[in-house]
Amino acid sequence: MSMKSVKNLKTVNKKVRNLVESALEESGGLLRLAPCWVPRSFLQPGKRLKLHPDDLYAFGLNRGGIDERWFASTTPAANENRTPDEGLSYVVAGRSRFTLQAAVAECGAELIGRKIWNKYKRWPVYSKFFDNMGPIPHHMHQSQKQARLVGQEGKPESYYFPPQHNNVGNNFPYTFMGLELGTTKAQVRKCLENWNKGDNGILDLSRAYRLKPGTGWLIGPCILHAPGSLCTYEPQWGSDVFGMYQSLVEGREVPWSLLVKDMPKSKHKDLDFIVDQLDWEANVDPKFKDNHYLEPVPVADTRSEGYVDRWIVYGKVHDEQLFTAKELTVEPGAKCTIKDNGAYGLITVQGKGKMNKLNLDCPKLIRFHELTEDEVFCTEDAAKAGVTFENTSDVEPLVVLRYFGPEVNPEAPGLGAYRKNKF
Repeated sequence: MSMKSVKNLKTVNKKVRNLVESALEESGGLLRLAPCWVPRSFLQPGKRLKLHPDDLYAFGLNRGGIDERWFASTTPAANENRTPDEGLSYVVAGRSRFTLQAAVAECGAELIGRKIWNKYKRWPVYSKFFDNMGPIPHHMHQSQKQARLVGQEGKPESYYFPPQHNNVGNNFPYTFMGLELGTTKAQVRKCLENWNKGDNGILDLSRAYRLKPGTGWLIGPCILHAPGSLCTYEPQWGSDVFGMYQSLVEGREVPWSLLVKDMPKSKHKDLDFIVDQLDWEANVDPKFKDNHYLEPVPVADTRSEGYVDRWIVYGKVHDEQLFTAKELTVEPGAKCTIKDNGAYGLITVQGKGKMNKLNLDCPKLIRFHELTEDEVFCTEDAAKAGVTFENTSDVEPLVVLRYFGPEVNPEAPGLGAYRKNKF
């Protein structure tokens, strides 16, 4: 039987502990993950996810194009008419598959570490590739307090623009963020009043920043942002809440329902409530870029040893470190052992090699149901013991991105560290 497709795997929905423990033993503390594709009905795919062009609408045209791939996710996608497992990553173990969500539910601290398990009882973060042809609506993600009003969790997030997925910038490689200094709540309220008149003009109150591959941003909740058209790696909190504040994008209507979907039903027409969902001080921050922009910071100067590990997401949101991320580059023929403080999700963006006992291989093209060797979940025990990475290519670097859970990396740099921490 071919193991190339998820169709050839048996889906196991419960009692997965034995499968998990066997997989960890065989791999050296790692779990192989299958690609997790997510469509968005209101966006146009950017075609840089390495998904086969014939499969961009594999969920059906009515569901929209696939513009996201989620990594090590136990968070359901908040899409209308979603499939039951949409947004959930699957572990591949032999000829079986089961969700990472089920694995964490049964094995808890063995996978994600006792500290995170005891506090959250789940893997509370995830990451994704977010890939669109053009810009998306100016929107915000609710805070924890706001999201609790509708039984959800808030969502801070971060961005990194991997050069390997940005050979083209597509239609608008700029992101509007926040609001211009001096903007008033009355002006934003007027934009909401004008929703059905066409373009409600919310972008007239904001400022666009040019996006640069190899850099990133850290964006807290309640901050307006209209992501541009670079393919983005996004470590973030495990939630899919949002509110769209822009009524028209590139001629496409944004329904009012996408503005209020994660607000109490009694407030769906309360314009003052909707405006007050915004963190006003953060949106009109005169030092917005200084307080949100990221560039990679080397963990240590190990170039002479044939590898470089760099922080690509760091900093705190409201004095909390909710997630961090690193980019490891291993030169052709080189080998290194990397110790980390906690569990992580990993995606390979270039090259081939090995990670403990698992193969790593960055695919050139992926069919919708195909399995890959580019994605892995690393347990906390394996991370702390040290994971050995080996580049088996003679010509190409091996590059992997890995993201971590909350408060895992207290030694991570603070915002602005890139200014003084370059080789």
